[in-house]
Amino acid sequence: MIQRALLSVSDKTGLESFARQLAQLGVELLATGGTLKLLAKAGIPVREVSEHTGFPEMMDGRVKTLHPKIHGGLLALRDEPSHRKAMEQHGIAPIDLVVVNLYPFEQTVAKEGVERSEAIENIDIGGPSMVRSAAKNHRYVTVVTDPADYGRVLDEMQKHGGATSESLRRALAQKAYALTARYDAAISRWLFDEDKKGASEWSFPSSFSLAGALARGLRYGENSHQKAALYLTPEQGPSAAKAEVVGEGKELSYNNFVDLDSALALCLEFDEPFVCVLKHNNPCGAAAAKTIVEALAGAWAGDPLSAFGSVLGFTRPVDLASAEFLVSENRFVEAILAPSFEPDALERLKSGAKWGKNVRLLACGPIGTKQKTFSPLEVKPLRGGFLLQERDLALGGVQKLEPVTKTKATSEQLAALLFANKVCKHVKSNAIVLASGTKVLGVGAGQMSRVDSVKLAVAKAGALAKGSVLASDAFFPFPDGVESAMDAGASAILQPGGSVKDKEVIAACDKRGVPMLFTGTRHFRH
Repeated sequence: MIQRALLSVSDKTGLESFARQLAQLGVELLATGGTLKLLAKAGIPVREVSEHTGFPEMMDGRVKTLHPKIHGGLLALRDEPSHRKAMEQHGIAPIDLVVVNLYPFEQTVAKEGVERSEAIENIDIGGPSMVRSAAKNHRYVTVVTDPADYGRVLDEMQKHGGATSESLRRALAQKAYALTARYDAAISRWLFDEDKKGASEWSFPSSFSLAGALARGLRYGENSHQKAALYLTPEQGPSAAKAEVVGEGKELSYNNFVDLDSALALCLEFDEPFVCVLKHNNPCGAAAAKTIVEALAGAWAGDPLSAFGSVLGFTRPVDLASAEFLVSENRFVEAILAPSFEPDALERLKSGAKWGKNVRLLACGPIGTKQKTFSPLEVKPLRGGFLLQERDLALGGVQKLEPVTKTKATSEQLAALLFANKVCKHVKSNAIVLASGTKVLGVGAGQMSRVDSVKLAVAKAGALAKGSVLASDAFFPFPDGVESAMDAGASAILQPGGSVKDKEVIAACDKRGVPMLFTGTRHFRH
């Protein structure tokens, strides 16, 4: 039975009502700081923790609940004679319910320009300590770390004469440890990122923790027989996972999130009006233009067949002209990610015959190269471990290009090559992109040989391959790849270089008078 509760929360959502009902059930309430003030102001009977412990708060509140009368009251085994004897000897009263949520560390470090000292002050010590003590002793103690669980606790207390069930205490203990694990992981990650900033040399930490909070379950995973869920991590910046869903379409799926995240990654390469079309986690069309609707039309034209049922990424708000383009001529996409949706465009998309009830519309805020660096590390899970690497934020060729053929690229060819290279970086290897100006004409992705990717890109481009430029994510191991591209009419080529056959590849281009440049930077994406 719950006779005494300790409440100390930063998120005070629903607290007053919860505490009032606990008091009405005869529970003695202990509290600290802002929680104490709120309850006292509301006229709810409450005792200050320092009165309970006989020891004052000190050091600006850093030390208030770190006391044997608190942790002894939480950790004591109620049916162990030696524990009961120690409690009697030292005047330790049992604490049966702990209601704690932690200092808002993640919200603090998310603020722009936050000082290190402010971040450090928002590292909670007493809160996690109480949570862990209560959760360890969940056979006797109920620990609540989420306001959403207040109702569950009250329901059980009313049903069980002021007590909670062991099954609820177990579930809440698991949730409590998940919270402290996530909290510590966020602190560790922030300290690592802070020390890494501006460092010319750094090494990966000896231990790396990744923890997220459950956002929601998904209908299923990649396939209908697989379960899946979405978790959120503290990283800031534009995000498909955290974007506002503004439409009324179907629930977002696992595959939608994977594709939308890839679309966002590609959009972050551009500051100008740009649209990309993603299908099965690969861009099949992309274009930049003076207006967003022109970019949309150019991106769709890259592969109209594959574009049906795709996801789209926009670097500008979706306007009415773009909405009209999409709902006309039997076009349809699964989801759209954009900074925002203009009201008339949103209404048009929602009112389309097959659009409103199906398409998912996500607004994620500003998108551009300034937001590209918010998450510098990425994790790939393995059975028995995971891989950690720096995110590929570089873009080979932007800073330094090496002309390697006798014929030099024109300024128009160079601009088109750099555009194609940005897109190629986000295509799964082996990756080939054919482009003209700032429009993708054909993409070859995921083939086991580079020449097959070239042939696939050429087939997608069709007659438009004549006069196009080609970007490759890695070197050509043999001349056959560039020869196939030039046979189709490719007029300029950009690649990292570095093959033992580079001289033969260069000679093949020189023989046709086709300029080729090396970037020195590979962009594999597996």
